[in-house]
Amino acid sequence: MREDNQMLMITHLSQLLDLVTGIGGFIVPLILWLTQKDKVAGMDAHGKMILNFQISLFIYSILSIPLIILFGLGIFLLIAIGIIALIFPILNAIKVSNGEMPSYPLSIEIIK
Repeated sequence: MREDNQMLMITHLSQLLDLVTGIGGFIVPLILWLTQKDKVAGMDAHGKMILNFQISLFIYSILSIPLIILFGLGIFLLIAIGIIALIFPILNAIKVSNGEMPSYPLSIEIIK
């Protein structure tokens, strides 16, 4: 296994493809994780972290839809999810480039 902080950083930043394509922020990190988890040190942990975060954001988005219909509060939740989806991949890419361990708050641990 090789150390490759750049690949880990790219994996975190690839989540931002959601803002352009809608689903690319899930597919690209999934492909990078599946192809590189045995080659890059730390990729397995980072990939699981990213996929859990992406799945969690999807679940929170689905849960906000009834809140839009019932109370209109779901709109604020969707805005918050969008901000979180933009900020945390960038912050964690910076952490990885500095050699620190990233973290995604509010992430449900689905993939262990």
